[in-house]
Amino acid sequence: MNLTDARIKIFFFTSGIITLLAILTQCTSKEEKITSQDVKGAQNLIGVQFSNQEIDTLVSYLQENKEGYDTMRLFKLDYGIAPTLYFDPRPDGFERKIRDSKSNYNLPEDVVNPEVEEKIAFMTVAQLANLIKNKKITSTQLTNLYLKRLETYKDTLQASITITRDLALQQAKKADDEISNGIYKGPLHGIPYGIKDLFAVPGYKTTWGAMPYKNQEIDEKAAIVQKLEDAGAVLIAKLVSGSLARGDVWFGGKTKNPWDLQQGASGSSAGSASATAAGLVAFSIGTETLGSIISPSTRCGVTGLRPTFGSVSRAGCMSLSWSMDKVGPICRSAQDCAIVYSLIKGNAGAIEKDHTVVNYPFAFNPQSDLSGYKIGYFKKLFDKDTSKVGSNNSETLETLKKLGAELVEVELPDGIPFDVFDIILRAEAGAFFDELVLDHKDREMVEQHKGSRANSLRQSRFISAVEYLQANRHRKVLIEKFNKTIQNLDIIVSPTFGRYQSLTTNLTGHPAISIPNGFDKSGHPTSITLLGNLYDEGPILEAAYLIQQSTEFGEQHPERFMKKID
Repeated sequence: MNLTDARIKIFFFTSGIITLLAILTQCTSKEEKITSQDVKGAQNLIGVQFSNQEIDTLVSYLQENKEGYDTMRLFKLDYGIAPTLYFDPRPDGFERKIRDSKSNYNLPEDVVNPEVEEKIAFMTVAQLANLIKNKKITSTQLTNLYLKRLETYKDTLQASITITRDLALQQAKKADDEISNGIYKGPLHGIPYGIKDLFAVPGYKTTWGAMPYKNQEIDEKAAIVQKLEDAGAVLIAKLVSGSLARGDVWFGGKTKNPWDLQQGASGSSAGSASATAAGLVAFSIGTETLGSIISPSTRCGVTGLRPTFGSVSRAGCMSLSWSMDKVGPICRSAQDCAIVYSLIKGNAGAIEKDHTVVNYPFAFNPQSDLSGYKIGYFKKLFDKDTSKVGSNNSETLETLKKLGAELVEVELPDGIPFDVFDIILRAEAGAFFDELVLDHKDREMVEQHKGSRANSLRQSRFISAVEYLQANRHRKVLIEKFNKTIQNLDIIVSPTFGRYQSLTTNLTGHPAISIPNGFDKSGHPTSITLLGNLYDEGPILEAAYLIQQSTEFGEQHPERFMKKID
């Protein structure tokens, strides 16, 4: 197999490793020899049966393999070293859709400064940018406003891990000086933001939300932090990631949903979504491997963009799955997401450490309606949902039709073994956190139940490399099938929650945006999701923008956080 031309190019430690070998490495000492009985017991986990004679011939070979593993573990790997094999989401014969390269963000003009802190805190990036550009507010004033809110609600929401006050005030002053001297870098200049605490920032801890790393400092600046700094944005906080990018529980507690403090913010970009929804930052950065932007954005009633795999650099970020991790903005509007995405996408500079990055052009230029877009929808998934969320979704479909959309029924790919795909994420996570498990530091993590990250990492030691590769072959089939579904469309509309549509597009690498579309019977926000073609975020952002211009859900905020802070 030619690895250069292959579509599934995923890291694995050695091509012949199978589950029974992983089991055999759990011997209590390097001197303990592998026996025939070890192999016989291991067969039950991998679903194969060898004869006694075959097992006898295996033992010495497996012993040699184990000695190789022991030797390999003597050599430390830096967290930033990625595998030499990379995932490519592009299907056979892929041709990116060609769009108009000119952007029109429809930025507001002559925005009035409400001069009321709690109202300013919930303004969009586009509105705040106008205030700063026209010197109606300074970056320092805005930064201090958000810093105060972060401190005030830190214990209430548990959304921030580290408030970067000194850095923020330094960057805000620099922005004010530049703007005073006629140097205006664009709509993020002077805008305060927060970033998920998976990204390295020199001089500050990068905890990954987990107890074993709570004091970790990485002397590196993540690529996206540098890009935002170059755009003039002001970093004011490192926001909570669920422990090792799982859920909303971290070593300091549980991040809350601003709409309901009895409910978690969902995960794992919990802090990013919660802080944005509560007006603690103007926008935030999150990551997604299997729902971690879309889910907390939905829970907290904000707009979350999960870009195409490889469109934003992950250099300087913790990896959960090298072939599935994506980086994207969480904002108060689709317009804001488009602004932020336009500035974080593409290569990080002359030296790009994330070799999955593909630098395709991007444009955001919404028209007056949706009549020019080809839009599909998962009719069967909408029909299945008869809850209050379903009513909200039906109303969104009607909004799309009023905007001129002609909806075409489409279906998710069939004939796919979806139940096996979890092992891709788990195996890759197991490789990244190999040392954590071998040193048993996973025992320090707060959660230790069956569904915990600690337990997931432990079980990854027993995943067969053969089955891992087979799963990726099936992933290739999924990529081709889903491409046939979407390639003649600009957008597919989907209910936000549903395992298969989320799993499908996270495996295929397609972009998605979730936007608020109402509330359920308990007063919790709901959302709808728009899916796009690979490296073609424009249409879903433009459609989301038009929907939000026609509805008011994006303008609604949790009342308890809109009160004046004494």
